[in-house]
Amino acid sequence: MIPINTRYFIIFMVVFFLFSCSGTRLIEKRQTDAAYDALGLKKERKDNVLLYKEAASWLHVPHVEGGTSRNGTDCSYLVQYIYKTVYEKNIKRNSLAILQSNCRKLKNKTQLREGDLVFFNTGNKSRSYINHVGIYLKYNKFLHASTSRGVIVSDLNEDYYRKTWVCGGRVK
Repeated sequence: MIPINTRYFIIFMVVFFLFSCSGTRLIEKRQTDAAYDALGLKKERKDNVLLYKEAASWLHVPHVEGGTSRNGTDCSYLVQYIYKTVYEKNIKRNSLAILQSNCRKLKNKTQLREGDLVFFNTGNKSRSYINHVGIYLKYNKFLHASTSRGVIVSDLNEDYYRKTWVCGGRVK
């Protein structure tokens, strides 16, 4: 026979764990929903939620050339940090070096999948020149560190990005 005090303790612990787990799940769902709202995207079952939550946590961080923190970042550090955090992969710290050393080149935008990288030539140099990188999310949207607006989500179909597009890359 279990003493009454022990029985009450066991019941209390069971109730505590049941409610604490559901509370944690509710908080997690709200955080996930908030991340998707901030990015302007809809959650789908197949999504890598960690990518979207990490991406949302960087929104509005100012662009700083050579920046390596949430106080200021450039495009290649943003990509490097998210790849290390989400995918546990170390990639180079320069847009061109990332493409040359860490990626398999994708020429067609229709090949892009969540987590692929998108490369641009925003410097009016030869067509193969690359000086900007972002992370493809979905629906033609990508996360990047804009020099004028900080970390934002943009659309590959915007005129500027259509004109400066070089290629996509799938990290090896």
